[in-house]
Amino acid sequence: MNLVKAVTQPLAGSSQALTERDVDWLLVQRVQAGEVAAFDELVIKYRERIYSVVYNLTSNKEDSFDLSQEAFIKAFQSIARFRGKSSFFTWLYRIAVNTTLSFLKKNRHRRFLSYENITEEASSSEVLDVLAAKTSTEKPTLIKELQHKLNEAMQTLSVKHRTVLVLFEIDNLSHQAIADIMNCSVGTVRSRLHYAKKQLQSELQDLLD
Repeated sequence: MNLVKAVTQPLAGSSQALTERDVDWLLVQRVQAGEVAAFDELVIKYRERIYSVVYNLTSNKEDSFDLSQEAFIKAFQSIARFRGKSSFFTWLYRIAVNTTLSFLKKNRHRRFLSYENITEEASSSEVLDVLAAKTSTEKPTLIKELQHKLNEAMQTLSVKHRTVLVLFEIDNLSHQAIADIMNCSVGTVRSRLHYAKKQLQSELQDLLD
């Protein structure tokens, strides 16, 4: 029986299945015991989500691939020290985000949030309302203009503000999860998120009027 299916079956005498965190912890313990192949299951499970968060921070496919690989390598090298105090997901995301932040600090090029599929990714109700009100012939022009303006607006944000925005708006992480990943308080996350949204709204106001 497949491991993931097996460990998510109810335990003997229990009516509840194991949580995702429990499943990951079992896989981690197998890796720590020397079963290297078990780490492949964690890579397969989270590689798309890790690549996504890195890409939304760098907007560069090659860099995102390399940084994702680097994050998994770091995770594997450090997994012996993982004790399950947080979920593996949070721990891995923290490694990926910190790896990306270090890269961005060393390479201060123009790397901004990518909204290539803005009609699918955008979570701002105001932006979506504007797009919905446009005709099919107007939308491509508006989307292109919005992409350009959004990238310009993202220039004004610090890496920390941009990161919070990406983790919340694109990856849909909770304030607490972001705080754990960025090693700061929930209040700091909310403050950075509020500032980032306000800044973007100000920059995009002419398109939202």
